[in-house]
Amino acid sequence: MSVLILTEKELRDIVKIDKASIDAVANAFLWLSKGLVTMPPIMHIEIPEHKGDVDIKSAYVKNLDRFAVKIGAGFFQNHKLGLPSSPAMMVVISAVTGMTQAILLDNAYLTDVRTAAAGAVAAKYLAPESVTCAGVIGAGAQGRYQMMALKQVRDFKQLMVYDKDPVLLIKYVKDMALQLDVEVLAARNVKEVVTQSQVVVTCTPSKKPFIDPAFIHPVLHITAMGADLPDKQEIMSEVFAKADIIACDKRSQSFSAGELFNTKADGIQLDENQVLELGDIISGIHKGRQSEEQITICDFSGTGVQDTAIADLAMKQAENQNLGIKISMD
Repeated sequence: MSVLILTEKELRDIVKIDKASIDAVANAFLWLSKGLVTMPPIMHIEIPEHKGDVDIKSAYVKNLDRFAVKIGAGFFQNHKLGLPSSPAMMVVISAVTGMTQAILLDNAYLTDVRTAAAGAVAAKYLAPESVTCAGVIGAGAQGRYQMMALKQVRDFKQLMVYDKDPVLLIKYVKDMALQLDVEVLAARNVKEVVTQSQVVVTCTPSKKPFIDPAFIHPVLHITAMGADLPDKQEIMSEVFAKADIIACDKRSQSFSAGELFNTKADGIQLDENQVLELGDIISGIHKGRQSEEQITICDFSGTGVQDTAIADLAMKQAENQNLGIKISMD
């Protein structure tokens, strides 16, 4: 028996933000819709003395012969040590024997890709067909990946970005104008982004909501990516009362963490059955956007089945190209 080791560089070479990764994540949501997924609750470990936390996510999919266990962390003082703030890795396990097949040393790259791909899937079914201006709150890595993925499904010509860090904001504008070949504008505030965009993606670790109901307008779609814990929130709860369609990745998880959890805690009455799971929209059980004028929101907290889907794609690509180092377990 041997274990395949794949480095971040190898994984970046074989897994891109493209149709393959977007399709893989769309399949993950379909698997959820079809009842094929066994997915445990997220295991969350707080490490307050070092301002860090670790999440462990996983999911088994019926008839898939392997699954991933992801160990992802957020240590936001790491930049002082010259280290990434969100280190992560995935362990791929055989669903047949339980033996470890591979260790994917992706340093959170695969998480970034599958999260961005999820945003693209949400936009495909919920965003208006015509998008001239896209907006993003958060100029970090995920803010970049989200717009790269969105460009795959909506051909916007202008991008507005806001971040509290002016240095990060300036660099984002310069880099993404070249990356996407669109006009990229640094917004003065969140309001400017939301009111001028047809699609807005939020990807911050904020614990104080900043999307105000006064900013909301017809045609708008919002994908909320940052709030994956009960104490995180990017959208003021009253915003949800204005939405024609509210979707999420996994209903039970979304109502226990992040946006929908806080909305319910704030007394906004949402019928949980009216919050649609994205997989049910993809499969046709429920309809996505039905008119340009609708206001839609998709709340993501991140699911283990997305990790299994992107890890499976990485393994297929690595096997096809004979990449990685095999280490004997004997």
